[in-house]
Amino acid sequence: MDSKYPFVEKQYIGRDYIRICIRLLMAAFCFGAYVYERDRDNTVDLFLVVGFGIIAVSIILLFLIQYKTTITNKSVIIDGLWTAKRVKIDLNSIVNVRKATYSNYLFNNPVYNLHKKGSIRFYSSGKDAVVLTDRDGLEYFIGTQRPNEMLLVIQKEMNS
Repeated sequence: MDSKYPFVEKQYIGRDYIRICIRLLMAAFCFGAYVYERDRDNTVDLFLVVGFGIIAVSIILLFLIQYKTTITNKSVIIDGLWTAKRVKIDLNSIVNVRKATYSNYLFNNPVYNLHKKGSIRFYSSGKDAVVLTDRDGLEYFIGTQRPNEMLLVIQKEMNS
């Protein structure tokens, strides 16, 4: 079904490496506290349950889509998670397209349709983004795992 579009990319909530490491460290702490505790009472079993709960939630988050980016018919369509509104960016109103680093920070929170200082941001994981600037000067930062491919497809759609 997705093969009829020139570009389709799905961004997943749980596939950010830093967040995976944080969740695994929390689970390791719970398992370590369970093993280290000498006095075996009912509260120690709670560490084991919480550790397995963190692992289960991490596995579920690996398959949970935050947003899907589709480029077709001179537009970029960003479809969000469940109740999020679909965002459609018309490429006819775009004057500049460039590849950029999403942020210089090590930790970035996943965002969908975040309006911040004259820009609208979409981000799930990674460091790269494609920046679209429209006629009014509004910038759309779209985080992507494949920035070069997305940039080429957008430029091809704008020129056709």
